[in-house]
Amino acid sequence: MTDDTPTDTDADADAPGVDPEHRARTRADGGTAAGADDVTLDPWGSSTIADYRKLFEEFGIEEFDELIESVPNPHYLMRRGVIFGHRDYGPVAEALRNDEPAAVLSGFMPTGDPHIGHKLVFDEIIWHQQQGADAYGLIADLEAHAARGLTWAEIDEHARDYLLSLLALGFDPEEGTLYRQSGNREVQDLAFELGSKARFAEFEGIYGFDSETSVSHMQSVVTQMADILYPQMDEPKPTVIPVGPDQDPHVRLARDLAARMRFFKVTEAYFSQELDDDERALVAEAHEHLVARAGAEQDVRCIHGAQYLVDPDAVTLDADRPTVDVPELDDSVRASAVKKLQNAGMEPLRPRVRFLDRNASDDAFEDLVERIEGEKRRYDEHVDAFDLSPEDAEELAREVEVDNGGYGFQMPSSIYHRFMTGLTGGKMSSSIPASHISLLDDPEDGYAKVKSATTGGRDTAEKQRELGGEADKCPVYELYAYLLSGDDDEFAKRVYDECVGGERLCGDCKEQAAVLMKEFLEEHQEKRAEVEAALDDLDIELESPRRRVAGEGDD
Repeated sequence: MTDDTPTDTDADADAPGVDPEHRARTRADGGTAAGADDVTLDPWGSSTIADYRKLFEEFGIEEFDELIESVPNPHYLMRRGVIFGHRDYGPVAEALRNDEPAAVLSGFMPTGDPHIGHKLVFDEIIWHQQQGADAYGLIADLEAHAARGLTWAEIDEHARDYLLSLLALGFDPEEGTLYRQSGNREVQDLAFELGSKARFAEFEGIYGFDSETSVSHMQSVVTQMADILYPQMDEPKPTVIPVGPDQDPHVRLARDLAARMRFFKVTEAYFSQELDDDERALVAEAHEHLVARAGAEQDVRCIHGAQYLVDPDAVTLDADRPTVDVPELDDSVRASAVKKLQNAGMEPLRPRVRFLDRNASDDAFEDLVERIEGEKRRYDEHVDAFDLSPEDAEELAREVEVDNGGYGFQMPSSIYHRFMTGLTGGKMSSSIPASHISLLDDPEDGYAKVKSATTGGRDTAEKQRELGGEADKCPVYELYAYLLSGDDDEFAKRVYDECVGGERLCGDCKEQAAVLMKEFLEEHQEKRAEVEAALDDLDIELESPRRRVAGEGDD
């Protein structure tokens, strides 16, 4: 969740496009980067994403292009494919469209100077704030201390720089919330509660923790989970976490913990026994076909469903007590569903929504039963409702939970942006100054770094004019697409077209980019100076009291 690694990887990978022809001329992506690693998602390592498409297949990240039409006034990072994927962003987009409550949060681990990779996340937070979302920016100082071993003095120095850049880029502190993990008691208390729902085996599997991992490092993980859910402390609402794909493990764990904290789990059911998702799909298919065959005059029973799943042509709806001869089934899911249906026997096979008791108090459970309208059946640990839609059931479960002292968390969403290629080619690394541009760099140094950058140009000017440049493999073009073109898609498109058409030579292109980078740094640093006075007025501790506890006095 913390944005501390977007400079540690490459970005030359295929991406989807809203309008492929237009998008191909306004974004910085191409084929799989040569020499890149296989897909790994490590929040604290130096992950590289060899092929972004594998994220859709292996980790369930969805293509952002599929919903961009539903996003109001999409940011240029969305339009150009820099934001390429999401998890469950639809509810956030809907809330923004309808001027309903929504939130955005991201954190920054203050391990060094803020750089142009961090600016991607700054921009995403600020854009969501401008669209009406409650905006949260946090300094992940507990994580920096526990996972990276930074002293509190080092953390304080870098935290100030992150906050200044966020404010200078347009974050409104009067409308948003800024905090440090170490100074937010609510976050720490929520982390304690979330920790009761997490298990060490999960930390082993997700993060590779072992017997050598410090307890503080593990604690920093549940603190990040609390950060992600913190915007919903006052009320449940769609919340998005903008991150690089290496932070996806945090998002997935936060979604799991949000669900585990809920009082009730709402599922669709067909009879008294519980089904998993795959079994439910089979039973739903059987029910649909059997109801169509039976009509209004006959009841469909669970044993009929078992018959159907074994042999659809052998169903005997007219029999008082039909039997079913179950052969050996190669499909384990089908076999399990048949067994459950057989056990239910003549119980009616009817769709309903089910409220499963997860963490509800007795009073909350009774309140839920009382509020369910229409036909219902109560069991020891669940309630079935026959006249509620799944959507209405979810809303009712959340209302009852909140009214009875629970959080009612909605599962957080996420959007994923591409990583930037290093100016020297390959990885952009904070340990290689020439490969990245800090937001604190002297403008002249920023100019010089761009002028020295690797490009996607040909060996000679003659070949460039003849064959055109390879903008999709060019770190300098990425600067145009990610930063220097701002909101001007036509400018980004013109740079791309002139490059691949052979009209634009690398020397001229780098000179223009270098000048624009110098101007950006000059303007940004002027704005940083302007907002510095306001920083002391913010409701956030700029010097951690933990410095004194750790014996880190001022030198």
